[in-house]
Amino acid sequence: MNTVTLNIVYQEYAAAAEMDPQDQALVAAAMEAQKSSYAPYSKFNVGAAVRLEDGIIVKGSNQENSAYPSGLCAERTAMFAAGAAHPGKAMTAIAIAGGFDFGLDGTPCTPCGACRQVMAEYQMAGGKPMNVIMVGANKILKFNRVDDILPFIFDSFTEKK
Repeated sequence: MNTVTLNIVYQEYAAAAEMDPQDQALVAAAMEAQKSSYAPYSKFNVGAAVRLEDGIIVKGSNQENSAYPSGLCAERTAMFAAGAAHPGKAMTAIAIAGGFDFGLDGTPCTPCGACRQVMAEYQMAGGKPMNVIMVGANKILKFNRVDDILPFIFDSFTEKK
């Protein structure tokens, strides 16, 4: 038996103003997307913004439905919109912002497992790392790749290169 240690490196920011301009714009887009959230049941509004390899930003927000689980998370809304409108373009970063009643929660908004797996597949399809930025009112976390938030990515659907 071997004991293995997993190390995850990420950056922590007190505010978006500490980030590079591209990431500041992505965080602002995620916060803007939060305003279009439809969350009458949970009251937890989430916005996400995806940056493509050519700099285009695509936004999405969570959309709930009384026929739960028919709704969709903000992250998948943004990624699916980007994939549909810009096929073949790699997604290089995603920012997620969320909180109750259209505000930001104090802690960073973290994606669910389903969204993490969708991020992983788009990262693999794009052939380059996708940064993941989780926004909170008190701090922002930036991970350099999806693997850092989903270490053992389900990847059996892809052909190994």
